[in-house]
Amino acid sequence: MPALTMSSSDLKGIGMTSQRTRDRLVARLREKGIQNERVLAQIAAVPRHLFVDEALSHRAYEDTALPIGHGQTISQPFVVALMTQVLLEVGPHKVLEVGTGCGYQTAVLAQLCRQIFTIERVEALVPRAKERLQRLGIRNVVAKFGDGYKGWDAHGPFDGIIVTAAPSEVPPELLAQLAEGGRMVLPVGGDTVQELRVIDKRDGALTERVLDKVRFVPLLSGVTAD
Repeated sequence: MPALTMSSSDLKGIGMTSQRTRDRLVARLREKGIQNERVLAQIAAVPRHLFVDEALSHRAYEDTALPIGHGQTISQPFVVALMTQVLLEVGPHKVLEVGTGCGYQTAVLAQLCRQIFTIERVEALVPRAKERLQRLGIRNVVAKFGDGYKGWDAHGPFDGIIVTAAPSEVPPELLAQLAEGGRMVLPVGGDTVQELRVIDKRDGALTERVLDKVRFVPLLSGVTAD
């Protein structure tokens, strides 16, 4: 998998965030049940402060979701780690991410999977995410502005699908793009109750289980420039 390659200014920014602070976050995730050391290593390595506004950079290594504008958030590190850990259990090579957002989950996944296709419905977020990924030297991600509810059929089927916003029901278009032996991880539910679900496809049949209660922004169909 590709290694992160950062500019001197990026490296300086990482130096400004205490190693102790980042180690403390990783220790907290381990205590919460994240056991995959590759995932923990990427949580430690990916500079989360580059994915939030400068005014919030001092909170970047807290285990909490933070606003990124346009009614969207950067997910809580524990949730990013949990979804990544569960997805990696099937060893996916080609992954579809629905909801690029600021690109943080994308950056973590890109170090652990061969190729990532990521879709974002908020047009203004796409160039910012691309720029951050390029700054980190990540080259195995293809990103586009589009309706993630419909997936990305031209590049399917996918070994793994990860959805970073909550539909009220699992989109059938995404299920249709899940490869045999593949796995989808996504939150499902409304404004008050959401479940993090894992869906596996084996011998043409789908099995589903619930991991945890979560809280995500809603997954909406269509696109927006706002």
